[in-house]
Formats: sequence, C-alpha cells, structure tokens
Amino acid sequence: MVHYLDHAATTPLRPEALAAMQQQWLQVGNPSSLHTAGRQARRVVEESREQIAAVIGAKPADVIFTSGGTEADNLALKGLARNTDRSRVLVSAVEHHAVLDPAQALAEEGKTVELIPVDGLGRVDLVALEQMLDDDVAVVAVMWANNEVGTVQPIAQIARLCAARGVPFHTDAVQALGQVPLDVDGIPSVALSAHKVGGPVGVGALVLDRDLAVRPLVHGGGQERDVRSGTLDAAGIAGFAAALAAEKSDLAPLRDDLIRGVQDVVPDAVLNGDPLDRLPNNAHFSFPGCPGDALLMLLDAAGVAVSTGSACTAGIPQPSHVLLAMGADERMARSSVRFSLGWNSSADDVSALLAALPPAVERARRAGGL
Repeated sequence: MVHYLDHAATTPLRPEALAAMQQQWLQVGNPSSLHTAGRQARRVVEESREQIAAVIGAKPADVIFTSGGTEADNLALKGLARNTDRSRVLVSAVEHHAVLDPAQALAEEGKTVELIPVDGLGRVDLVALEQMLDDDVAVVAVMWANNEVGTVQPIAQIARLCAARGVPFHTDAVQALGQVPLDVDGIPSVALSAHKVGGPVGVGALVLDRDLAVRPLVHGGGQERDVRSGTLDAAGIAGFAAALAAEKSDLAPLRDDLIRGVQDVVPDAVLNGDPLDRLPNNAHFSFPGCPGDALLMLLDAAGVAVSTGSACTAGIPQPSHVLLAMGADERMARSSVRFSLGWNSSADDVSALLAALPPAVERARRAGGL
C-alpha cells in the first residue's frame, strides 16, 4: 500500500468529479455548436462556470477555461505584458516556474523583470513592493499560497497596492483553491487548476476582469471571450465544478499532527514557511545534513510518497529557489522535503510516515552529499 503525501503535486480524482465526467462522456456535442446536442454541452459548461464562480466570489463571465494553471499563468503574464508599452514586470522571488518562466520569456522579448523580495517565512515584503511600483509596471504577479513551503500571502493588501498605482495584478491561486477561502473580488487576474482539488488533469481557469485587455496566446475559434480559443472540454469542466463543490474537511488538525510527529521523531528537523499563516495541507521541512532527493527515494521504498522542495532540471537536482529566496543556504535548500495532504488523507498515512522517517533520515545522512 502506498501512503500518498504529495497532494500538492496532484490529488486523486474525487468520486463526485468522476461521476460528473462519466455522465458527460456519454453525450455528444461541441459546446460551440448551435444544434440541440451542442446547446446541451454548452449548458453543462455554463452551469459549471457559474458553480466555480460562486465558490470564489467571481462573476461567471470572468471565468475563462484553460488547460490548467500553467496555461492560465502564461496567458495572464504574457497577455497583459505584451498588450502594453509598459516595460517592467514584477514577480515574487518564490513564484512557481509557471510564472517565473513566462517572466523570463518576457525578459528575452525586452521587458525588464524584477523579483519582489520575501522574508525568512516566504512572505512578500510589502514595503519593497510599494517602492517598486510605478507607472511603467505592466503586471505584478504574487502567488496566493506557496507550492513548496505553504506560506499564504496577504493577497488583498497586494491587490490594493497595485490598484492604487493602476497596475494589473495577477495571482496564481492553484495551491490555495480548496484549501483556504478565496474571495477574488478586487483581484483582477487569478489562475486556478482542477487537479489540485480532486478534479481532472488538463482543466483550469483564468479568472480575468473583463476590464483587463490581454493579448491571446492561442488564436482560432474565438471561444472564451476570444481570449482562449479552442473546443471546450465539457466533461473536464463538469468534473472541475463537481470537485470544487464537494464537501471539504479541515486538514489543519491532521497537518498539525504530522508537524508535531516529525519534530518528535527527528528533533533537528526545521519547519519552513509561516508557522501560522500557511496552507492547512502543507508541512515542509529541511533535514540538516540529509539530501532531500535521497530521503525521497528512501521514503518511497518504504511506501510513502512525498516530494522534495527542489526542482529537477535535466536530471540534475537543484536547490530550492524558494528556500534560497527566504535566506536559506544551499545546503539547507537541498535538504528539504514537502509533505502535503489531500481529501482522502488519513491518520494512517501520517503514522506510516512517522514510522519510516527516522531510519530513512539516518540512512540518507550516512550516504552524505551535504
């Protein structure tokens, strides 16, 4: 049996989502077609759009369906930055690569990309951000909650700072959706993804204020306000809405048990991120002297699936850019592991981790490398 503690990467499909998708898979009809079958598919899409909007406090007309969070982030950053003569792009230093890499692409096109600093808990420096804002900023991007360390950002404050200077603001809310209450009123651009809440892979949304003009990435049939062309996946969209509407349980008590347990069995483990204002499903630790990738493989061999806090490019482990931005040294940034819970996590999963962790840490430290 695998004890899956990597729900921040992807989470199992919820039964409610599967049922909604199965029902739609048995139907035929392109949502853009005018005949009865097409209109029935369109009804599924529009009812799902309304359901998703209601959960996050958005206007249904602002919800633009995409293939996932990465496309939504790309559409927001590139679409906003390319549609203005403003030259500066501001992104937080702890963003997901779905934001950092589009920003780099904009830099290669001539935009000036600047990183907004964070403190030791991964929180954006609001004073620094306010000083960086001016009339030449094309877009600001700060994620709602960090995918590695789980720190939740003061998004409403950031949105107000940007609005006061007339600067478009985008937030990647992929990790926050379904974990913390989201109210996107006053936030002009928000990226969402279905598979992090128990929906299908390949469906997401960009919640975009209709007053914001963006340049499309994909041209074609003019679907989704002519912002994102392409035939809509009615079944996947129905699954997204059903997963988001499913009853949620508070994962914070189980997360707190996990944190206390890790600190008990590995006393020198270091909890990363904001200890209070963090995602209820996230526990991110550094284990001094313990290579994170080695620890991951040892836990995997023991039947516990987790994630390192570092990216892996071309098979070469890299230190976590998030921890480096938070002030950690490279050794600590390479020793991090993320444990993340989901809708079907149980106390048994936490117990399995706590049993497997001490011998795995000991073996990884003996193997060296840090």
